[in-house]
Amino acid sequence: MERPVWAPRSIDISVPSVSRIYDYYLGGSHNFEVDREAARKAMEFMPGLPKIMQSNRAFMRRAVRLAAAEGITQFLDIGSGIPTFGNVHEVAQEACPGAHVVYVDHDPVAVAHSHAVLDGNDATDVVAADLRKPLEILRSPEVKRLIDLDRPVALLLVAVLHFVEDDDRPYEAVARLRDALAPGSLLVLTHASYEGIPVPMERAGAVVDVYKDIRNPLIMRSRDEIARFFEGYDMVEPGLVPTASWRPDTAPEDEDPYAFAGFAGVGRTA
Repeated sequence: MERPVWAPRSIDISVPSVSRIYDYYLGGSHNFEVDREAARKAMEFMPGLPKIMQSNRAFMRRAVRLAAAEGITQFLDIGSGIPTFGNVHEVAQEACPGAHVVYVDHDPVAVAHSHAVLDGNDATDVVAADLRKPLEILRSPEVKRLIDLDRPVALLLVAVLHFVEDDDRPYEAVARLRDALAPGSLLVLTHASYEGIPVPMERAGAVVDVYKDIRNPLIMRSRDEIARFFEGYDMVEPGLVPTASWRPDTAPEDEDPYAFAGFAGVGRTA
């Protein structure tokens, strides 16, 4: 297998990666055959997976515009993945020129490509770190340079928490991040769930098995379990809802049923 020039030498290109599979679903070019193979296998059971990812990205853009409209000029995007068109810094800096954005991911391809995309943009940076170690993120030089934790921050956890198993204490990690944020900060979150998926449970379960097979377990949580991540936040209207139902730009009846899979919400610290 030939290694593309953009692929860091340190990575094993025979092992699939969640962020590169996500990139493939979104029509990106920073993925390998092993990622495409896993994605196609999952799509055999749920052909609407790309639509779910597009719906996540569209929600993220709406939430970033909300944050900017509220005067928030700092964005911390954890589990940011491989940059695609309409990424956080593009939306935030269009709404608020000079907005500071820090991306965080533990996939070396995501980090390397983010560096390339952000080259020359002094108001953005990227950290190679893991959501499961929130203090490493908060203490990183990149966050210290660009994020003033004494002022409101928009913390984005979009399509990442469902890759963190309960044994890795995701609620604790999210609470640590919350406790570091100033009053008026926002938590922007999406999460996969069996609730609302327009296919029978066993087919959705087969997709979960594909991720288990590539050693990236996909943890489907209920709406109540997802709501627990917002402890300590006041929910912004309309609360925790199916992804495409959160302040939609288009009429819900025009949306693909897959766009409503999973839950999305925004919370505000008091």
